[in-house]
Amino acid sequence: METDDQSEFCFPQLINISCRKLTCRWCEDVLLTVLLSIICIFTVVLNLLVIISISHFRQLHTPTNLLLLSLSVSDFLVGLLVWPGEIYLRTSCWTLGDVMCFLHNYVSFIVTFVSLGNMVLISADRYVAICDPLHYNTKVTVKRVQLCVCLCWFFALLYSSVMLKDELTHPGRYISCYGECVIGVEDYARFVDLVVTFLLPLSIIITLYMRVFVVAVSQARAMRSHVTSVKLQHSVKGRAKKSELKAARTLGVLVLVFLMCFCPFYIVNLTGDNKIMYSVAKYVLYLFGLNSCLNPLIYALFYPWFRRAVRHVVTLHILQPGSCQTNII
Repeated sequence: METDDQSEFCFPQLINISCRKLTCRWCEDVLLTVLLSIICIFTVVLNLLVIISISHFRQLHTPTNLLLLSLSVSDFLVGLLVWPGEIYLRTSCWTLGDVMCFLHNYVSFIVTFVSLGNMVLISADRYVAICDPLHYNTKVTVKRVQLCVCLCWFFALLYSSVMLKDELTHPGRYISCYGECVIGVEDYARFVDLVVTFLLPLSIIITLYMRVFVVAVSQARAMRSHVTSVKLQHSVKGRAKKSELKAARTLGVLVLVFLMCFCPFYIVNLTGDNKIMYSVAKYVLYLFGLNSCLNPLIYALFYPWFRRAVRHVVTLHILQPGSCQTNII
């Protein structure tokens, strides 16, 4: 009888300070775990295809695609590092140690911040392309976008280090029992995180895209109404190109899907109800992680160049000399 009781603990030799195993929950969630594992594999493979495609073909080295490349790198890390850690954490005792627990949480913070930063940059890119098309090429250059992306990743590292400074100096200080892996953040830090990673970027994204939507609709109407007028056709040259409007719609879908997957997590936290948070926390986390798999599917659905690039990658055409110069667009 004593042996059976001890088998319920992650570390039977440390019963007084050991967490209990999640055997029952594993039985209940086995199908969900299999599904999450499949999503994890798709996330890694699909985002790797995006990274290879944009990196290899020079024709795809545009400012907008560099932002998509940065987003794909963060999504790739979600599938490669964050998803496996979450699946392991939700289905068994954490036996990898306090340092690995900290690294798992640290990477989670970084990729979340980077994803938000990329979405803000994508919204700003479309804002300039649609609302100020004459100066887009001078304002949004490859070098400036590269600088913005580097700054985004740098601030993600800095912000995550500050938020997890206690864990950084003393890994495992918030763990209540052996076999557990939790994020320890003070109340004031949670408020700062709510503002920095939710309220502020959400306000910027919505404001920019509402402006983009209004301008895009008005320009589309103007082009349809005056397409037969030679005089107005010349004036339309100063407006956003049709391709830019199409890109704005596509990236608008990308941003919308991101917000749909991202907002529930913070809305649950805003409720302040511990029972609600405990019952749905893992599901909103899975929804947020699912966004990393959906992004490349959106590219495949709306971008013909991505489908052509993937075809070249899968058939190993990129191994041929000069393949980087291939006409993809």
